[in-house]
Amino acid sequence: MALSLQQQAKRRSERTRRRLKAVANGRLRLSVHRSDKNISAQIIDDLNGVTVVSASSLEGEKGKKAKGSDVDAATRIGKLVAERAIEKGVTDVVFDRGGYIYHGRVKALAEAAREAGLNF
Repeated sequence: MALSLQQQAKRRSERTRRRLKAVANGRLRLSVHRSDKNISAQIIDDLNGVTVVSASSLEGEKGKKAKGSDVDAATRIGKLVAERAIEKGVTDVVFDRGGYIYHGRVKALAEAAREAGLNF
């Protein structure tokens, strides 16, 4: 029986995550989750199973809820997660796009994190 599109996407993201864990060499993983309205990023320590740093467009700025469905919001989140990671002493990570294509908001988040000081 053929897999549905959701099952294919889940299988692809699991396969990608497994491969990233194998080549990480002890580095932490920068995981991206994108929805229609928001984007979030986490830096995860797979060896200990904990999230070290996270940032989301749901956090908002100065008491307002931020708009999270555009490239500008993804850029803000990329810079924010990189700043928080550097404060915790994390500079080298492996980028986990989670099955999303490297385009648009995912690409903007990755480039902003690189510019802010993360190496991947």
